[in-house]
Amino acid sequence: MTARKVEIMDTTLRDGEQTSGVSFSSSEKLTIAQLLLEELKVNRIEIASARVSEGEFQAVKNITSWAAKKGYINAIEVLTFVDNGVSIEWMLKAGAKVQNLLTKGSINHLTHQLKKTPNQHFKEISETILLAQKHGIETNVYLEDWSNGMRSSKEYVFEFIDFLTTQSVKRIMLPDTLGVLTPDETLEYLSEIREKYPKHHFDFHAHNDYDLSVANVVQAIKAGMNGIHLTMNGMGERAGNAPMASVVAVVNDYLKDVSITINEKALYSVSKLVETFSGFRIPDNKPVVGANVFTQTAGIHADGDNKKNLYFNDLLPERFGRKRKYALGKSSGKANIQKNLQELGLHLNDEDVKKVTQRIIELGDKKQLVTKEDLPYIISDVLDSNALEEKVVVDSYVLTHAKGLRPSTTVSVTIDGEKFEENAQGDGQFDAFMNALKSIYTRKKLSLPQLIDYAVRIPPGSNSDALCETVITWKNDSKEFKTRGLDSDQTVSAIKATEKMLNII
Repeated sequence: MTARKVEIMDTTLRDGEQTSGVSFSSSEKLTIAQLLLEELKVNRIEIASARVSEGEFQAVKNITSWAAKKGYINAIEVLTFVDNGVSIEWMLKAGAKVQNLLTKGSINHLTHQLKKTPNQHFKEISETILLAQKHGIETNVYLEDWSNGMRSSKEYVFEFIDFLTTQSVKRIMLPDTLGVLTPDETLEYLSEIREKYPKHHFDFHAHNDYDLSVANVVQAIKAGMNGIHLTMNGMGERAGNAPMASVVAVVNDYLKDVSITINEKALYSVSKLVETFSGFRIPDNKPVVGANVFTQTAGIHADGDNKKNLYFNDLLPERFGRKRKYALGKSSGKANIQKNLQELGLHLNDEDVKKVTQRIIELGDKKQLVTKEDLPYIISDVLDSNALEEKVVVDSYVLTHAKGLRPSTTVSVTIDGEKFEENAQGDGQFDAFMNALKSIYTRKKLSLPQLIDYAVRIPPGSNSDALCETVITWKNDSKEFKTRGLDSDQTVSAIKATEKMLNII
């Protein structure tokens, strides 16, 4: 029997980026897009929402330019809106060829948000699809809040799908927008749709509010869906979306009549890079990609592994490009930049390779051994730094910490060519540094954002000389954003993260 093919659409760069506090730079988006399509072998990627910002526009343009040269342009999708052609114009300028048109999949959303009748909505959708067709843009349609639509306004949902089957639409995409479905409901609703429309392409888009997204995706595939939407590490709004790694493992092990294109061996390396770029940490116990899921701690387990693999299951680490570890064991070696880039499946341009190599040399002066585990942190730091124009430079500082005395800092900063120097005390060295900065910015009649979270991490398996990555979350008015710093000294890495914040504001 021939296995039924199911498309995997990854929406890490669009829906996943709606994770609170996450914002990828243009170069990070391009790198992730390349990895998803070339290493992980997903079928399609949704990379952005139209009209969001100039930075988003440039990121999309970079990706479509690369994709057009590599033959992936029809796998690049952008979320668009029923907006009298504004989104279409944006797409044309950005070079995108596939729109995922956001429409209302429940009477509740249609009535209370748009305040329109179904016929008015359908007419505007039809005009948008015709305009896209005129400009050579392919259309997929999202039925936002579809799951609640099936619960409370099923007649409207079927009226809507009946209408879409008369339009030039390639895929009809059914999202559980608020993550409310149970697996039983998912199977029931999607089976009903599959039976009624056997010849049309349907995608299912799951959210994880009740931690049921993987189960719902499995039921969606059983119901006959043609495509499913996933994100790396389950990133997404609120509790996130269905996670790529977990779904891939379940499909490959339990749905034998289904075929997907995903390269399992690339799952872990891509997940780790997305973790580093986003600052959104993978829980240690996350299936398939978590730090501890292939680490045996108890002695009895280690003993059992030596006796016919008594504690193994089908989720062998080698499937995902990993190795089984024991809690007391670790291995590291002298980093080789080109070799390790290849192992990560990462393609950097010559300029970025030079910058990464230079950064390794600089860090090697402070930290004698640079390991493979350090590399994603270093790449992230270099790419992140490339995106910033340095209008503010922390020229020098002296950090003083003596027993019995309050820590103090003297700092010299250049802002738009003007040099300032200030001394301050604080509850710690970094607090003293921030107090000195506040004094300088007060003199300039400028304000600094509020620091609301401060996280320090080191690569797994490192020693006391490990590189420290400090991720600081700032709040400016109502907007939150993160900056990262990397150094072998924890306070210095925090200062570097702060310098990036100063340039962003």
